[in-house]
Amino acid sequence: MRQLNPKKYSNSTIPAIFQAILNIALILLAVVLCFLLGKEIVYSIRFVVFNQGVEIHYHLLERFLIFFLYFEFISMIIKYFQGNYHFPLRYFVYIGITAMIRLIIVCHENPMNTFLYTLSILALVISYYIINSKRKTD
Repeated sequence: MRQLNPKKYSNSTIPAIFQAILNIALILLAVVLCFLLGKEIVYSIRFVVFNQGVEIHYHLLERFLIFFLYFEFISMIIKYFQGNYHFPLRYFVYIGITAMIRLIIVCHENPMNTFLYTLSILALVISYYIINSKRKTD
């Protein structure tokens, strides 16, 4: 059995291979998310044109929040490539806030759960404030 020669592989080759794999996976993810974003646009237009009623408005609002989640993930991938392969933390906070708002709109039957979801949004907003205040002092 042959042993791997550690000198044969430089310290920059293996991370470069993993970085390339990660970049290809993120590009594929971005393509899939763009397709799903377009599908949400078509669905929302069809939904607005052919449906009426109060219940429809909740469903349409839920679909718009799903649209913004797709949009935020795509913009986060774009920022990843623009920022030298680094995900800004604030985009994860944005996505978390949007996801929690969607959860409140969809599952608002239990007041205690709604209150806990609201507290989690408050925690995310406070963390966003801390992230921004740290950046301003630097």
